[in-house]
Amino acid sequence: MKFFIDGDAFVNLLKPIVFKAIEKYQLETYVISNKKINIGESKNIHYLIVDEGLDKADDLIVTMVQENDLVVTADIPLADRVVSKGALALDHRGTLFDENNIKGHLATRNLMQEIRESGETTRGPAPFSKKDTHNFATQLNNVLYKRFQ
Repeated sequence: MKFFIDGDAFVNLLKPIVFKAIEKYQLETYVISNKKINIGESKNIHYLIVDEGLDKADDLIVTMVQENDLVVTADIPLADRVVSKGALALDHRGTLFDENNIKGHLATRNLMQEIRESGETTRGPAPFSKKDTHNFATQLNNVLYKRFQ
């Protein structure tokens, strides 16, 4: 199993959680972004910086990801693309996307985008909280435990 992090919107509070998991499970990890992101120094972490541009990091993740890999991303269209390749996607708030739920999340995201584009004012997501951090850590630990038990 390889571990991919969509670094462009990665939450700083999650860095120590992710680093600990990378080291504990010796996960081959790729942090892919269009700017320098530092999770920590480890022989298991590879930092890849792509040119700026729409979906450049996403496209590289999709090219590299394989079945049973794990991708951390808040980008639901990216999550859909990696799930379609047999991988799992985990967002920053602890939602695990798989073949059973990704299409529903994508439909909701697309509907909200259409509503915003029509001129309606919608609320954005709630501020990132300690509960989100806890949910992420729990879900990450559950996924890794199942893969490596």
